Amino acid sequence: MKINYQPEQLRYLQLLAQQYPTVQAASTEIIRLRTILNLPKGTEYFMSDIHGEYEAFQHILNSCSGEIRNKLDEQFGETLSEAEKNDLATLIHYPSAKLTLAADQIADLESWYRITLRQLVQVCRYVSIKHTRNRVRSFMPKDYQEIIDELIHMRDEDGSKRNQFQNLIDTIIQIGQAADVIKAICKVIRSLTRDHLHIVGDIFDRGPRADLVMDALMECHNVDFQWGNHDILWMGAASGSRTLVATVLSNSIRYNNLDVIETGYGISLRPLSIFANDVYRSTDVSCFHVKLTGDAEQYTEKDILMAARMYKAITIILFKLEGQKLLRRPEFGMSDRLLLNRIDYTSKTIDIGGIRYPLLDCDFPTVDPNDPYTLTEEESQVIDRLTDSFRHSEKLQKHTRFLYSKGGLYKVYNGNLLFHGCIPMTEDGKLMSFTIGGRSRAGKDFLDYAEKTARKAYYDKRGTPERVFGMDFLWWLWAGRNSPIFGRDRMTTFERRFIQDESTWTEPKNAYYSYYHDPSVCDMLLKEFLLEGPHCHIINGHVPVRAKKGESPVKGGGKLIVIDGGFSRAYQSTSGIAGYTLIFSSRHFRIVSHQPFAGRYDAIHHNHDIANDSLIFERLETRMKVSETDKGRMLQSQVDDLMQLLTAYRTGAVKEDHND
Repeated sequence: MKINYQPEQLRYLQLLAQQYPTVQAASTEIIRLRTILNLPKGTEYFMSDIHGEYEAFQHILNSCSGEIRNKLDEQFGETLSEAEKNDLATLIHYPSAKLTLAADQIADLESWYRITLRQLVQVCRYVSIKHTRNRVRSFMPKDYQEIIDELIHMRDEDGSKRNQFQNLIDTIIQIGQAADVIKAICKVIRSLTRDHLHIVGDIFDRGPRADLVMDALMECHNVDFQWGNHDILWMGAASGSRTLVATVLSNSIRYNNLDVIETGYGISLRPLSIFANDVYRSTDVSCFHVKLTGDAEQYTEKDILMAARMYKAITIILFKLEGQKLLRRPEFGMSDRLLLNRIDYTSKTIDIGGIRYPLLDCDFPTVDPNDPYTLTEEESQVIDRLTDSFRHSEKLQKHTRFLYSKGGLYKVYNGNLLFHGCIPMTEDGKLMSFTIGGRSRAGKDFLDYAEKTARKAYYDKRGTPERVFGMDFLWWLWAGRNSPIFGRDRMTTFERRFIQDESTWTEPKNAYYSYYHDPSVCDMLLKEFLLEGPHCHIINGHVPVRAKKGESPVKGGGKLIVIDGGFSRAYQSTSGIAGYTLIFSSRHFRIVSHQPFAGRYDAIHHNHDIANDSLIFERLETRMKVSETDKGRMLQSQVDDLMQLLTAYRTGAVKEDHND
């Protein structure tokens, strides 16, 4: 039967034929893809608000939120003691460290290698059930692919195979490769257990080493990000926004969290310290005491005073730069946040909303009351040098490019809508419109515009109006009125520093946080992003769940899950726990709440795991296959195209090429 192809269709099939030049090649690929489509979907993990808490995050990542320990229970039951399973779990979590301990402590190391390799192979077989052989091999180091593949697929139940299996293990031990093979198998187990990782915002700030969190995430095989407000803050600083550089430094100094800046990203704060010590030496800094961490006795009075001077110096620079931005961008609708020009230095008061408040401090040596938003020459030099340091930090730029390439403001994936903060809504329950960018936009339309503009801040040519506006817009995303990742009416940093009346400190939340308890509102928001059905959800973080007061992370009749459980120690007093992981397997949705982590040393030396509580809150009617996922629909499209190519080969519309 002759088929008349459109020119575009024929051109596409000819291009496809370059990749699959024969009927056999196309047929083989169809068989491979259909095999994948019939497998159970991989397990997705969702985490948010990590806030630099590296050790706890790394443990949860390595343990797959406790799932690896569950796999050991399923595999070994009572054939291994609890202590033996704990020891094996820790080995899988921290293979290098655990192997070093074993080499120091175990007398008959060869016997231990032999037993351990058999156990790990058994676990690896078990977790590979949902994956094709090619996918399992893709997680193996190339040097050990053949060896591990043989171990996993060489069944040792009958005599001959058992001998081959044992001989292979003996050979690995004899040639001194046991430790490396164990590390490789542990990596395969972790990778297969966690098929896809979603980070729903806020990797940075509060905790000690966000850079190490980013390093760990860059090693994950399948990860995406939904940018949080603290991520946008650092992305803007890396893009060269002086305002966001000043914000990063103000936050970091306040929380005494400078390791990530100085050690992690190699950014020197010497220009700021010299400036602050000179200009603010005789200035009142009583409102700028930093939050000391660890042993307070390690800090001298001189250290504390120096930190306070630096904190005040960069905060005044920040207020000036924010004021410049608000004057430059009236479309942000935030002129009420211009505060430096409302100070009466004679009475030491400020007018906010028609009410005059006394100020705790108005000793601002660099502020000209007649021109309060202009930087002094020294301030300008300091912030320029610091901004250059952010722009030229190789590691920060690498992490920022990764965030841009793997992230966005939201993601629609496998029936779920992921975003960090909120979909801004009005008090009467409608989608809030924004006129930023020349026309009115709301909901998905505005988030699409916002993400496109955020990318301009990093990728457009330096100095162009598009890039300048993009960097200003990143600041708006960080602190702007009802920004989708900030979700509040205002950020009251000024009031918290200088006004004693705590009523001025309030930061009213967007109406979204009142409406998201309503299932019908959740359905409305899901439909805005073209999602509809019984197993569709909104998944977001940003606002810690007060679990200690009985608040549930599952809201909106099961339609919405908030997964901010307080990874960072700074938020654990609010949440009462130490983070959530949402797990979406082929059978159910499960939320895991984590208790505080005792530390890497205890985990490795004493097999101390994080205590977890797990709740299955939604079961699927049937086991979900890859064919029912977004990836499956893409693979099915490839199958359809290959079927058309087979037809084209058989009708002669496209010729086979047997020369390759």
